[in-house]
Amino acid sequence: MGRRPGELPLIEDYLGRRARVYREERAILVGVLPPGRLSWEEEELMVELEALVRTAGVRVLARVVQRRARPDPATFVGRGKVEELAALARDLSADVLVMGDELSPAQARNLEEATGLKVVDRTQVILDIFAQRAGTREAELAVELAQLEYLLPRLRGWGKALTDPGGGIGTRGPGETRLEQDRRKVKRRIQAIRRRLSDADRVREVRRKRRRQSGVPQVAIVGYTNSGKSTLFRALTGADVLVEDKLFATLDARVRRMELPQGRWALAADTVGFIRKLPHQLIPAFRATLESVREADLLLITVDASSPFALEHLETVRKVLAQIFGEAQLPPRLHVLTKLDRVSSPEQKALLSRLGLEAVPSLAVSALLGTNMEELKEEVSLILAGHFARVQVRIPPGRQGVIPWLSRLGQLQGVSWKDGEGLAELTLPVARLGRLHKARLVVEERDRITS
Repeated sequence: MGRRPGELPLIEDYLGRRARVYREERAILVGVLPPGRLSWEEEELMVELEALVRTAGVRVLARVVQRRARPDPATFVGRGKVEELAALARDLSADVLVMGDELSPAQARNLEEATGLKVVDRTQVILDIFAQRAGTREAELAVELAQLEYLLPRLRGWGKALTDPGGGIGTRGPGETRLEQDRRKVKRRIQAIRRRLSDADRVREVRRKRRRQSGVPQVAIVGYTNSGKSTLFRALTGADVLVEDKLFATLDARVRRMELPQGRWALAADTVGFIRKLPHQLIPAFRATLESVREADLLLITVDASSPFALEHLETVRKVLAQIFGEAQLPPRLHVLTKLDRVSSPEQKALLSRLGLEAVPSLAVSALLGTNMEELKEEVSLILAGHFARVQVRIPPGRQGVIPWLSRLGQLQGVSWKDGEGLAELTLPVARLGRLHKARLVVEERDRITS
């Protein structure tokens, strides 16, 4: 969206793919937890928040937790804790407070006025990470839309965090007065992005239709963020993908061919990691992932076996899958217990044993070192066996030219010749058998593979 000469930049110019955080920022993390003993979710809340902030490129100086039944409606933390945070920030030379839950516009404004610091919440940190890591134009648009929709109702009351466009994490605007002037233009930008994403949906539907028509089974690799999905995807497909020990290292769903034993193969999809309390504004950015999961013939659910919260992460994934499929039956599932190379302590080994007792079949692997990867491929091949047939195809004299076509149609095991007639051994998806008949080839289905 162009600007006339001399016109000030719009709020969206500080959003989307241009959004970034500055590594020199120094943050204090703030959480409000109920009184009493910490549950696993409460304990992990601050651990996960710190991981998110570090992934965003910000230095963490301290963690502060207040025990109270519910957040203060005016300032999130109590009045005394606000003063404590202001003093701690001065002592540590901090410049941003990162809150463990989503703030209301009023809470953010009151905290900024009381502390003199920039204030952002967990949702905005996740939005910033997505903005940094979106690798396709469609993902960039989806993230920009999420940021705009999140900030639009907060523009009036966001306060200091929007007064400096170069202020770092969470900073996306040039000032409150300017924001009011731009409000209508931001809404138009939102409408324009929605139209472009709708066009992208149509293109993606064409690709999905082609994949369905191919008859090749589809495998979706799903799991909690940073559970080892991309490392597993690279080990299974040989794809050159980004692998980092960070949350949301993968945002764009990738689909690659995966070779399996016994002449079988599948299309594997690497997906965006799930996380608790995902900002609802980011659901469109998960569109490709959700579609890959819905259409999958097999779900490989990755579980970081070295994480003390592995069981809880698995439960989060189950809840997300239940939301995706609703009342529909889930496809076959296989738990892939990843990062086996990091499992060494008695506690980790005990947890690994508990994971192995889950109702869904499981296999422990180290995709990084290749441990048990061939066993995993064998297991996937067995689960998908019913999607393939092994046939003999008679090639009449003079039709040797169909052999390259057969090689593209399936996995050609070999061709024998007798008296000018060929007999081809072929493994192919069951859905492609009709193509052989259309080619007027005599097919002797030797085996509908079941194992």
